[in-house]
Amino acid sequence: GPGKCLINHGGCWHETRNGKTFSACQESGDQNCKCPAGFRGDGVKKCHDIDECKERKACQCPECSCRDTWGGYDCTCSGDLLYIKEHDTCISKTTVQAKAAWAAVWGILVALVIVAAGSYVVYKYRIRSYMDSEIRAIMAQYMPLDSQGEVPNDSHEDHPLAH
Repeated sequence: GPGKCLINHGGCWHETRNGKTFSACQESGDQNCKCPAGFRGDGVKKCHDIDECKERKACQCPECSCRDTWGGYDCTCSGDLLYIKEHDTCISKTTVQAKAAWAAVWGILVALVIVAAGSYVVYKYRIRSYMDSEIRAIMAQYMPLDSQGEVPNDSHEDHPLAH
């Protein structure tokens, strides 16, 4: 039942090396004892380490170099390359950094364009409203505007010479 692996690893194979413990005990599933990944055997008496490098199960890319470890393997890439375990391949570290750098440059450029466009709109609005008020003031000096009402002017009736 549940927790069977807590007591003596459920009677299955287990071993500890260099601070790493592996156990063949299965909490769930139809088998009681099954060797963990990286091992082969009956799971009860013995599980043998698989040499993934020798069996060519991993680390197969041309730039990769494989080193077998107990229960697994370490894969490294030559030069300035980074190993991606999920895809068993090496990629360039500089390519990843270059893409990130270009993304940052494009992001900054887009932000600058947005700020410039916003500033232009504000500038045009302020200039237009300023010019509108200036034009109204100049025009008000020469002719009455609808919004000002009547502006007093000299009529011929008040002039003594007009009679």
